[in-house]
Amino acid sequence: MKNILIIDDEIAICSSLSFALEDEYRIWTETDAEKGLKLLETENIDGILLDLNLGKTNGLDILKTIKEKNPETVVIIMTAYGTIESTVEAVKAGAYHYLTKPLNLEEVKLLLSKALTYQHLHHQVQVLSKAVRQQESYAGLIGKCESMQKVFQLIEKVKDIPSNILITGESGTGKELVARAIHFQGKRQKGAFSVINCAAIPETLLESELFGHEKGAFTGAFERKQGLFERSSGGTIFLDEIGEMPLTLQAKILRVIQEKIVTPLGSEQSKEVDVRIISATHRNLLEEVARGNFREDLYYRLNVIPIHVPPLREREEDIPLLIQHFLDLYSASMDIPQKKCSMEAKKALFQYSYPGNVRELSNILEYAMALSDGDVIETSDLPKDVFQKEASSSNTKENGLFISEGKTLAEVNREYILYTLEKNNGHRTNTAKQLAISERGLREKLKQYLRDPK
Repeated sequence: MKNILIIDDEIAICSSLSFALEDEYRIWTETDAEKGLKLLETENIDGILLDLNLGKTNGLDILKTIKEKNPETVVIIMTAYGTIESTVEAVKAGAYHYLTKPLNLEEVKLLLSKALTYQHLHHQVQVLSKAVRQQESYAGLIGKCESMQKVFQLIEKVKDIPSNILITGESGTGKELVARAIHFQGKRQKGAFSVINCAAIPETLLESELFGHEKGAFTGAFERKQGLFERSSGGTIFLDEIGEMPLTLQAKILRVIQEKIVTPLGSEQSKEVDVRIISATHRNLLEEVARGNFREDLYYRLNVIPIHVPPLREREEDIPLLIQHFLDLYSASMDIPQKKCSMEAKKALFQYSYPGNVRELSNILEYAMALSDGDVIETSDLPKDVFQKEASSSNTKENGLFISEGKTLAEVNREYILYTLEKNNGHRTNTAKQLAISERGLREKLKQYLRDPK
């Protein structure tokens, strides 16, 4: 329930307004302006109905004081002596609107409702703007780690050139966000940005979606339809999961790239298109080429400029930024007070491996924001499977190497030395230091274990 303060030197006005509004709002009334200002220091007041003529006190002075101390509080001015000059002055000083006495109570209710709605929307805009305008961000992408900064720099370099781009990375890393950043930061931003998921649409429908069709081209084609390429001319088309595209369609995409034309289904007339193609995949397309699942000539046409989006497990220093971003975002979108994570919850979130990457972190925090009761998110508010996986992962990290029962000491030594060598990426000097043995001693062990003549 919103809190409303009525400041008027007439007790009858305060009483009638309080009676009219008390079913919808929590009401405070004051006939003394100074007492009303003091109330603002102790109560969270959302809206104020302020009389312009408070005896010897000028309501405009009170309005200015209110706006200096509580700029987000909406103020509606009331007066029996309304003039154009006082109206303009009140609005300039920050009043939401102006009412003339005698008051129409239905008008007061309607105006107060609109004012509080405006206040709420204004607050949401501020929070959402803050969520996407962080220092360590670029066009909605967030990250201060070196790998993400390189992505930002690459986007800045390629946003205005027409070359095709292939974005690679695991599912949930934000490949579409990168594509959107390239389009909306570049000179094609006024053109269309069209997205199609090549894995989500059957082959027969995918061809029609991309190239369009003429009336009667197939059963159910009751009218002509423009394809995405034609509709996106002058802009960008984002082919998500390009690795799932059937080979027959790959040949047609290649023709679009080479000749800049498309031919709708059922038509003999080709149409010129000016489209920048950005593709994305979580697959290794070179491996798909080797298997015969992807055309080699199309791969090189699409992969003119490659951009790799790193998985979240390689961006540990970005996790605190992303946590705060999503907490701000869901606070605004759910219209609930800001929440923060307890130290234990943060530890769990920092240690989790995020197989679903940034998308999974977003889902985890949306879940926690929606279901937590207090203003602090605890580990009990996190999805159970996530916390259990985190604990399992943590135990694995602490134990390091699992040694099964029944092995001899020589076998244990062998496994641990080879494990340590692997963890040090084959670096023998570092391995010897970690094992607290000489490099010569390590070489002898490895000769025995690996039959290494070195």
